[in-house]
Amino acid sequence: MWPLTCTIIVTMKRLLVGFALASALCIPAALTAQDDHRTEANKSYYDTAHKDKHEWNDNESAAWNRYREEHHVKQSEFDRASKKQQQDYWNWRHEHSDQH
Repeated sequence: MWPLTCTIIVTMKRLLVGFALASALCIPAALTAQDDHRTEANKSYYDTAHKDKHEWNDNESAAWNRYREEHHVKQSEFDRASKKQQQDYWNWRHEHSDQH
């Protein structure tokens, strides 16, 4: 009876240690993904030419898409556009309201 009880206890300890290790590895990845999403939603940009800050939100995203259509810009993500393209957008943006 005694060796069987020891085997069960050792097996349970190994399972608990394995679970704790797996949790320790998964939790930081989940938190990082959550932080990335939050950062993307709350991103802001500083327009050096006009000396103002722009919060990136749904209105700004829609304006960027209108700008892309009007100016035949292929880059779909503002972050990946060149600095010149970004500044051209901010110049255009100051001349256009949020009205569609």
